[in-house]
Amino acid sequence: MPATPLIAYAHVGKSFDDGRVVAVDDVSLDVAEGEFLAVVGGSGSGKTTLLRLANRLIEADRGRIAVEGEDVSRIDPILLRRRIGYVFQSGGLFPHLSVAGNIGITPKLLGWPQAEISACGQRQRVGVARALAAKPRIVLMDEPFGALDPLTRDALGDDYRTLHRALGLTTIMITHDMTEALLLADRVAVMHRGRLLALGTAAELAASTDAYVGELLRTPRRQAERLGALLPRDATA
Repeated sequence: MPATPLIAYAHVGKSFDDGRVVAVDDVSLDVAEGEFLAVVGGSGSGKTTLLRLANRLIEADRGRIAVEGEDVSRIDPILLRRRIGYVFQSGGLFPHLSVAGNIGITPKLLGWPQAEISACGQRQRVGVARALAAKPRIVLMDEPFGALDPLTRDALGDDYRTLHRALGLTTIMITHDMTEALLLADRVAVMHRGRLLALGTAAELAASTDAYVGELLRTPRRQAERLGALLPRDATA
């Protein structure tokens, strides 16, 4: 029998404004243990709502969400969140605490050199380290690198992917950047108007005939083509 997914959404729905705004519409999605899943989509697509339903920062109206085989509606929200690391865009640090205070039991920034990058990037490193301090199996990330400059963003993405593998994490990352999603994740879920429109590897999404998926892939493809034309080929290649 196939292994039970570490996170499972089954026909999940969530509405706001007395049902007039449907943020998540009948989404079913399994995330395997050890998987890195990126969720992409435009503003209002429901991707952040989908993420927050998993740790009950938002309560689902319909369907079932299971974490490690347990229905989250039957788990105390505080206890649930202690089992799940959570990182969001600003880093979410407490200004009155030191770096050590924010991280808690983690004795250092998981080996990350403190002087390597900008202060903003450092806050994100602390935010990630704090999320990992309790040694969760699952980490939820909501646009974790979105406010960073490109070099810092690329470095932190690589660092986190290395940690994901080394620590055996299961990660769901929300991003609006399709290039970031394709480079970091094992699979990419595409959300559009609350629905799960597509799900697959980079190669599987590239073969999709859906117009919206094609639109999302157009930018990384165009960037790759332009860079290929502008950058000289390595003479040793």
